[in-house]
Amino acid sequence: MRRLIALLGFLLAAVVPVPGFAQPEQPPRGLFLTTDYPSQTVRAGEVTTIRLKLTNAGLPPEPVALSLADVPAGWKVDILGAGQPVAAAMPGVNQDVSLQLRVDVPKDAKPAAHTMTINARGPVAQAISLPLTLTVGTEAPAKLSIKSRLPSLRGTPRSTFDYTVTIGNDSGKDLTVALSAQGPANFQTTFTEGYGSNEISSIPIEAGQTKDIKVKVTPPRDVKAGDYPVLVKVASEGATAEMRVTLQISGQGRLALSTRDGRLSGEAEVGKTATYTLVLSNDGTAPIDEVEMAGTAPTGWKVEFSPKTLPSLAPGEKKDVQVAVTPGEKAIAGDYVASFRANGRGESASADFRITVTTSTLWGAVGIAIIAIALLVMLGAVARFGRR
Repeated sequence: MRRLIALLGFLLAAVVPVPGFAQPEQPPRGLFLTTDYPSQTVRAGEVTTIRLKLTNAGLPPEPVALSLADVPAGWKVDILGAGQPVAAAMPGVNQDVSLQLRVDVPKDAKPAAHTMTINARGPVAQAISLPLTLTVGTEAPAKLSIKSRLPSLRGTPRSTFDYTVTIGNDSGKDLTVALSAQGPANFQTTFTEGYGSNEISSIPIEAGQTKDIKVKVTPPRDVKAGDYPVLVKVASEGATAEMRVTLQISGQGRLALSTRDGRLSGEAEVGKTATYTLVLSNDGTAPIDEVEMAGTAPTGWKVEFSPKTLPSLAPGEKKDVQVAVTPGEKAIAGDYVASFRANGRGESASADFRITVTTSTLWGAVGIAIIAIALLVMLGAVARFGRR
């Protein structure tokens, strides 16, 4: 019996609301016809599209008839679904159906406010209506805006500077916006869509919307360190907007390795040291520190540099470097290639040097003498034994 009484008490406590405890609110049920802007301005002689949304909140799906009332005389107004005129829609349970109201205002429409009504009625659900006020106004001039979150970027002469720019169409109609830029001489500027790779010169933007584009600026390789401004402009139907982006370019060294006359070839004898003069230069805009010379030659050869290292090479500076190459004792006459390299902090340069190896003239003379002696011995033997 006690258990039965306790069970009944628990059930009553679960059903009967307790004072002081708020009950959760139930979500609304029914059909709803809404739009973001129930009162807006239209232009005489233009077609305006207004977005609508038919919502089914917790009701069984059923066809909902759609109709218009109080349409101004001479106006052409259609309810569209998926781009086609429709007379009914059927949203699922807790789902929406997107609709559009296409309003074609005659050219001779006078400035005034007009209220029309969009009606929706289902077989079971209650009828609903959406009043929409459209005011015929004078055409507002086009207006553009442009901005960037990061208008200043830092890099080197070898960097590519990518700026993300947001362009806004603040006018009441769709615009095609032309893109242009003005920068220092030899700076290259291109435009692409925010997530695309194709270069563009203009971009369409709907009324009241914004679009992101990328402005890519490439400086020339020989540009000096400094700040360089680029003016980005957008224009459409007499409206213009502009903003300035800045390239903060830091200096960068660039090593080059060659000879005084540019000829990368020389001669050497087997087993003898030949010395060549290389020219190491910094053609960049920043110093290059800790430059070290190195070389690669055929097996058995020796390569030595003087100086072997340079503490620093200033922009525009040139240094002569002597390289001593000793072909191996077993080298035969012919052409060989040695590679010379210069490695600095963050920079490097290399050059392939062709070396023509010849044998010593002493050994040539010895060979000629041996041949001559052999000929004399043979002639003497012929003369002696030929008499017998």
